[in-house]
Amino acid sequence: MTSAKGASPIASNKSTPRLVLASESPRRLSLLAQAGVAPDEVRPAEIDETPHKGETPRMLARRLACLKARKVSEALGSNALVLAADTVVACGRRILPKAATADDVRSCLALLSGRNHTVMTALALCASPSLIRERIVTTRVTFKRLTDEEIVQYAQSQEGVGKAGGYAIQGRAESFVRRINGSYSNVVGLPLFETVTLLKGCGLIIS
Repeated sequence: MTSAKGASPIASNKSTPRLVLASESPRRLSLLAQAGVAPDEVRPAEIDETPHKGETPRMLARRLACLKARKVSEALGSNALVLAADTVVACGRRILPKAATADDVRSCLALLSGRNHTVMTALALCASPSLIRERIVTTRVTFKRLTDEEIVQYAQSQEGVGKAGGYAIQGRAESFVRRINGSYSNVVGLPLFETVTLLKGCGLIIS
């Protein structure tokens, strides 16, 4: 947790704070609903997500999640809890892109075929730009060896477009997974256990 010197706790227990989700991802909104959490507002944060030179996957996820949370928090002031997340898929230190085209999907799947990779989601929860709590959750995923036909068919389905690493585990790509070690919901885009724990710790009442 980072905070301004002498600042009060990140959230008061006197009343339930207003929750704002700083994400346009329908998957994250759906996962929150699955956990019984309904944001009062959804306000995506427009930021440059280009990795910095020499930035590790973990550093990138943390930086982007905090940037998103702070940007929305600055716009709203201190009257809300702002939840942001950023998911990064990596093979070793190599960061895979958020696939923009079917060609990107094919490139990602060719790299992931028959290999282990990591999925990191950084969470950032802001009560103000100077009051922020963070968590990073890592899941290890192993893909089977994919045939050229499987890669082409998946890319043509368009399911992987717009997804970090070029695939959506909650869809057809689940059949590619030989093994998963860690949080499944993290790979979808939001680690539920850690997210709910973070929200409850900041005073949000979840029924």
